[in-house]
Amino acid sequence: MRDKYNVLFLCTGNSARSIMAEAILNQRGQGRFTAYSAGSHPSGKVHPQALQQLERSHLPTANLRSKSWDEFALPNAPKMDFVFTVCDNAANEICPVWPGQPLTAHWGIPDPAAASGSLDQVERAFREAFVTLDRRIALFLSLPMKTLDALTLKKEIDRIGTQ
Repeated sequence: MRDKYNVLFLCTGNSARSIMAEAILNQRGQGRFTAYSAGSHPSGKVHPQALQQLERSHLPTANLRSKSWDEFALPNAPKMDFVFTVCDNAANEICPVWPGQPLTAHWGIPDPAAASGSLDQVERAFREAFVTLDRRIALFLSLPMKTLDALTLKKEIDRIGTQ
């Protein structure tokens, strides 16, 4: 493996979970990882509650945007080392062919953007999604990338998706 890795987080709308994962990994994995996010059917905007959750966690939000996964299948797109789906819909869709054969895993998380009820209930749904993503990303960052073979690494990233 290399010294620096590219990671793509996928979701259908690219408005909440994948956006939060991108922000978390870019902050926590500085120097070792560059994270991106995209959606199969992007909403075109980042959910305001996702931005609020990131700001509450002191993570930068300035360059976050909802975008199509087609951007990352183009010839001039960054080569991905890892691709993680964070919603069940995206996991079941036929993904583009990613150049370089990245390792993939499904890290499904309930959609906080679908939460209903009081403002407190909606904020709790975003906070729970954030905490789960943050925990999984911390586990991912703790993996000894350079010493694991591809098969072992694949098993580990799959296991993280169940945590």
